[in-house]
Amino acid sequence: MTSDVIDTRPWPRAMRAGLHGGMVLLVATFLFPFFWMVSNALRTDAEIFAVPPRLLPDSWEWGNFSAAWSYLPFGQFFLNSMLVAAAITAIVLVVSSLAAYAFARLRFPGNGGLFLLYLATLMVPQAVIVIPLFLMMSAIGWVDTYQALIIPMAFSSFGTFLLRQFFLTIPRELEEAALIDGATRLRILLTVFVPLARPALGLLALFTFTGQWNSFLWPLIVINGPEHATIPLGLTLFQGQQGIEWNYMMAGATISMLPGFLLTVLLHRFIFKGIAIGSGLGGR
Repeated sequence: MTSDVIDTRPWPRAMRAGLHGGMVLLVATFLFPFFWMVSNALRTDAEIFAVPPRLLPDSWEWGNFSAAWSYLPFGQFFLNSMLVAAAITAIVLVVSSLAAYAFARLRFPGNGGLFLLYLATLMVPQAVIVIPLFLMMSAIGWVDTYQALIIPMAFSSFGTFLLRQFFLTIPRELEEAALIDGATRLRILLTVFVPLARPALGLLALFTFTGQWNSFLWPLIVINGPEHATIPLGLTLFQGQQGIEWNYMMAGATISMLPGFLLTVLLHRFIFKGIAIGSGLGGR
């Protein structure tokens, strides 16, 4: 009954209409760059710079996608990105789970101080550490290799923080019951904490995979040729001496978005729960 009374007021209805209109405008603002990328991927290169610009192409050039795939070794770039992003995601999930359980449940001297020191690494920009990392990779002969792309990026203090906050919300009674039954710490982590932490693990997997899939700075510094190049590096090769093939670059960028889009669709149930956990509002 209360909602019926509120609905008859002109001012709250105007506020809701304005709020919904603002949300639609905000969503359209965020989606327009993606629409423009796909639209340009379906044009000829000359039509991209036509004046006045048109939202939709005059002729739909679907062949731009296959041309972009064969213009460069794009399949190799795709496989390299998939290998690197999947390997880093798997290592981050394992290492972050172990570290988060230790910080959340184990009592040892310096636990709190060590955790704060670990968190402090979040404030160090990547641009500050890339040169020392490159010198280390060069010293051990890993430049232009897969291990140089994977190992330095495979440890995440953000992932440890996210999972630790979730592990703290799990009742201690579950852990104490498992200890009484003779379970080891590792078994408790695998059979009690990890199944309950699937929303946080799904969110961490999504953030890590998409972050590494789109990573540009570190591959640019440590990779010298197309054999181990990832997709962000491969897209720059559409820029040649005769100019930039913008329609092929947009087609390649559209293809590169597909894995992240599919992963977001598959893990969408975990995203909202994981965001609620990270905000401290629960979510289990």
